[in-house]
Amino acid sequence: MSSTPLKVGLAGLGTVGAGVIKLLDANAALIARRAGRPIVVSVVSARDRSRDRGVDLSGFQWVDDTSALASRADVDVVVELIGGSDGPALTLARAALAAHKPLVTANKAMLAHHGLLLAELAEAASTPLKFEAAVAGGIPVIKGLREGAAANQLSSVLGILNGTCNYILTRMEKEGLEFADVLADAQRLGYAEADPTFDIDGIDAAHKLAILASLAFGTRPNFGAVEARGIRDIRLADIRQAAALGYKIRLVGMAVLEGESLMQRVLPALVPLSHPLAAIEGPLNAVVAEGNFVGRLLFSGRGAGEGPTASAVVADLIDVARGEAGPAFAMPTAALAELPPASADSRSGHFYLRLNVLDRPGVLADITAALRDSGVSIESLIQPASAADGTALIVMLTHRAGESAVVAALSAMSHLPVTTGTPLLMPILSQDG
Repeated sequence: MSSTPLKVGLAGLGTVGAGVIKLLDANAALIARRAGRPIVVSVVSARDRSRDRGVDLSGFQWVDDTSALASRADVDVVVELIGGSDGPALTLARAALAAHKPLVTANKAMLAHHGLLLAELAEAASTPLKFEAAVAGGIPVIKGLREGAAANQLSSVLGILNGTCNYILTRMEKEGLEFADVLADAQRLGYAEADPTFDIDGIDAAHKLAILASLAFGTRPNFGAVEARGIRDIRLADIRQAAALGYKIRLVGMAVLEGESLMQRVLPALVPLSHPLAAIEGPLNAVVAEGNFVGRLLFSGRGAGEGPTASAVVADLIDVARGEAGPAFAMPTAALAELPPASADSRSGHFYLRLNVLDRPGVLADITAALRDSGVSIESLIQPASAADGTALIVMLTHRAGESAVVAALSAMSHLPVTTGTPLLMPILSQDG
């Protein structure tokens, strides 16, 4: 084992940055044995030098300009934990790779928007770009897809990729609470941000899905092609109806090859109780991938937080210390395909429809006429007791139908004079995914 340490320049001293320092200190001897050399933080950069982060920072050099980490002689590898798709994070990432210094990042937004550019820079510099911590925290899904499943043709990747949404949906299930009440409590407890938009509208999960899809299918990261819809419109009534029908509602990221095109979407879906994703509760994450030789792969565990995310960052540092490199997205950037987004016109499945209507005679006739005109057949229809305000909830499950036809039927129903509020459409996952 070499006694020459790998010197780390660490940008960002939030929860994860502090966790990296704690982990490197607590497991220093074990990490050195596994890496073949010690790994030490030599230089740090953060906005506020005076903030108490729960770790001793007195032994580190400080720089105020984060991009200066890339040019320092006492930095062998740069760890970027600033966050944000652009700004200082991207400036530092580009500077580090241009200086032929390995880059380790947990920044899923930056990778989703600029991953191809950064991978090209890393290849040109013959230096590693590592981002295990960018997706699913401490779960080694990046390594699993990039290395463990490298010999397989993958057909689909599904995942619960946002712990905040899963925490909210699980509490709605278990405690019979409405979405707004759970969100407010999650914000109070620190599970949700003061501005929860990125989480509850599916944007965070969409960033992660764009990265996973590229790794799984050998395509260029294309965040712009990801359809994202969050959980704002999920009601307790939907949770209860799904449970009565043998399903759980989960925010699911889906990337599926459809011929010569790629479907990427994040949206709430009904998941059968027998499906692996139905068992994922609270703030946990999970990814299910289907390979033509390996079969189904399931990765699950804690997807965020100080310990799991720091663990993934340090695992990447160990790879850098060992000299392990390779293409960032599993193959050279020139070999990454540019597949067009899949169209819903040829997609079919079973769907859950929910709408609120005025409780008047003839309403069901109007609804069934809209479905008939769109060529959609109903497998079951449920109408719980009417509400005190004179409205009624109607839930329908369709037989297999074309998605575009179901969307057309929902649009027609939403314009009926008896419809109140916004209807909800969710796909129903099959046991096979």
